[in-house]
Amino acid sequence: MEWGTLVATLGGAVIAISGTVLADHLRTRHEDDRGLGSRRREVYIEFIAAAGSAHTRLRRLAHSSEDTTDLEAASRAALVDAGLYEVRERLFIDASAAVAGAGQSMFERLRALRGVVAGGARDTSSAFHDVYHPYLDAVWAYRVAVRDELEGRSLSPAVFGWTAWDGRERCPVCEENDSDASARR
Repeated sequence: MEWGTLVATLGGAVIAISGTVLADHLRTRHEDDRGLGSRRREVYIEFIAAAGSAHTRLRRLAHSSEDTTDLEAASRAALVDAGLYEVRERLFIDASAAVAGAGQSMFERLRALRGVVAGGARDTSSAFHDVYHPYLDAVWAYRVAVRDELEGRSLSPAVFGWTAWDGRERCPVCEENDSDASARR
């Protein structure tokens, strides 16, 4: 047997096996990346939907003309029943750092809103709007972070004809409070 033939055969086998292993590794990595992207998109949507559900319940509590005896418990239940705490944990596991940070900021602002509602603030009060508008700003910051990550496209308030994300310029309660304050001067 010639050594050259044996070396060439072994070399060819090593190259073929290496190519197969590399191709399999790249295919698996691509599938894993697609799976992560899909999981991220799902948890991003679930998080904002849960926050939206909790937000709606908090606004209902702040607007309700009924005297809810335990606003503390009802406002806590708004966040718990929406599943916000569970999906937030999933967000921390799968999200990029930018989206996780924006999500945490939004969560903190929603908890601040919960706190003023628990304290009895009505949706027409300054106390409510002092935390409500920063929450809206955080919601939009989260949306912008998600959009930037998933699509690589930015979004600005000007797209909607707004000057800011917080909604104060479109808020009839804040406009009324501003005009009342101006009239007192």
